[in-house]
Amino acid sequence: MATAVLTPDQLDGQAARLHDTQAWQQIVTGWEHTAAEPASAPVPAPPSDWRSLLSVPVDRLIDDTLRALPTPPPHERPLPGRLGAMLPDRVHLWRRVGQSDLRPSAHLGYARQILAEWGWQNTPYRLRNARGARCVCGAMVSAHRLGYGSLDTVDRAGAWLITELRAQGWPGLIGPWNRHPGRTAADALALVDATIRRASLAGQ
Repeated sequence: MATAVLTPDQLDGQAARLHDTQAWQQIVTGWEHTAAEPASAPVPAPPSDWRSLLSVPVDRLIDDTLRALPTPPPHERPLPGRLGAMLPDRVHLWRRVGQSDLRPSAHLGYARQILAEWGWQNTPYRLRNARGARCVCGAMVSAHRLGYGSLDTVDRAGAWLITELRAQGWPGLIGPWNRHPGRTAADALALVDATIRRASLAGQ
């Protein structure tokens, strides 16, 4: 089965170009206010009703809470073990057969699982090291090759990562952030977690 081979720089570049488009900026502008406003003002509750103490309707509170939860990956397809982590990604391409596409937040959930289970690394311009540990971009590419999301989903997930990096004050791309001196695996997992939450809040 033929598949595109992405390098860290290619993934970074594609995600950055998507992030910089006007359409993407319209998507992420006001992402924290994605819940629909009520059609009409709620009827005031009696003073004795606890609902009168809330500034927004209960339904909206529930909806906002559910949207804030990260998208959990399905449990029926665990990652290959340590040996699978060290094998070339092309060995796992059969796992893509019959798999439907995912939201970017779900794809990032699998990328996080790869970082947590297979390890994180920051060798410059390398998606992985000899032990099978991945950089952030490498984890996203491996998630795709394991069947978790299309290449378009990888690009959109990368654009969400860049959006989160911009919000945290990082002006560059994902690769330089990943290999910045002093960067740790905990930093990488925290970045992915924050990006999953941001994309989930936007319905992505």
